[in-house]
Amino acid sequence: MDELLLRSLTPGVLGILVRRGADFAAAEDAVQDALVEAVRTWPSDPPRDPKGWMVTVAWRRFLDATRTDTARRRREALLDEEPAPGPAPAVDDTLQLYFLCAHPSLTQASAVALTLRAVGGLTTRQIARAYLVPEATMAQRISRAKRTVSDVRLDRPGDVATVLRVLYLVFNEGYSGDVDLAAEAIRLTRRLAAAVDHPEAAGLLALMLLHHARRAARTAPDGSLVPLAEQDRGSWDTASITEGVRILQAALARDRLGEFQAQAAIAALHADAPTAQETDWVQIVEWYDELVRLTDSPIVRLNRAVAVGEADGPRAGLAALADLDDSLPRHGAVAAYLHERDGDPATAARLYAEAALKAPNLAERDHLIRRAAGLNARGDAEVGPGPGATSGL
Repeated sequence: MDELLLRSLTPGVLGILVRRGADFAAAEDAVQDALVEAVRTWPSDPPRDPKGWMVTVAWRRFLDATRTDTARRRREALLDEEPAPGPAPAVDDTLQLYFLCAHPSLTQASAVALTLRAVGGLTTRQIARAYLVPEATMAQRISRAKRTVSDVRLDRPGDVATVLRVLYLVFNEGYSGDVDLAAEAIRLTRRLAAAVDHPEAAGLLALMLLHHARRAARTAPDGSLVPLAEQDRGSWDTASITEGVRILQAALARDRLGEFQAQAAIAALHADAPTAQETDWVQIVEWYDELVRLTDSPIVRLNRAVAVGEADGPRAGLAALADLDDSLPRHGAVAAYLHERDGDPATAARLYAEAALKAPNLAERDHLIRRAAGLNARGDAEVGPGPGATSGL
């Protein structure tokens, strides 16, 4: 069974049902029923036209679900309108479904889950496993989201920026269980970038490819984190880096700079450096300045402080850090690294230990604890950049 084929057919089939008059929630349920039937029958009896088969079965499942007394007249009209089985229309409704699933009335968590279900073609169980929540919890979240967008029409232009933000959130979830959300986000963003003429869609795709290219080098065999400066650059995916740089250059050439393009430019500079020591930190600081101008984000300013510390020395980095709220996520880890670079291992060890208590996951907590222990045991032992900055992992 070609699971990727089934998932790629899902948005197009769903869009066809909605255009025929089915409300979103009922249409999505019918498509899921058709997917189950495909898994059951295709291995022994594969259809000649997979999409046409899916449309026919999903439409019939929808009609079956609407056969009630209160829906009798509507059902009869739909039955009269049912087209004869045959090749499915070539219209691609994927883009409209992106906009629908990223509707502003949805919470970010619901938008991400609905995008993975309706556009990505994942099952509720797969999404629940990826997010490490009970399947019943995820089912409720998706059901609420479907009800919210059931009356939203697909004939209005959507907000590309909202869709991009949802896909960015999917990518940042990483991977767990049997679904690789980072790879899934790349697949969906690639489809979006091909469907819209928007430089930030290309920028996001480039950013994802450049970060994903370093994935194999980010963890040691025991699962511990490996900082960027210590990663085996020979294990980076050069094909993804090449593609990401090419896509980024084309986007930048349009002179419509956005947040994702600037982040991708920073990632490209890291990928371009043969060694950590040859990283062009001065240019990275310049790109962070652009990001600050575009976003005015305190997290961007935090990451910029790391870059300033590399380009102009740790005391310059600490000066940049002094203007930021110390309650920011990973602020302590960045401060620890800069103090370590400045030759103050005692302060650095204390800050690493404090940062470990606030770490968002076990891998990062253990990483920070090891750094603190190493400094306490070895005094002025040198270790690589902390995990807190975008430039560090």
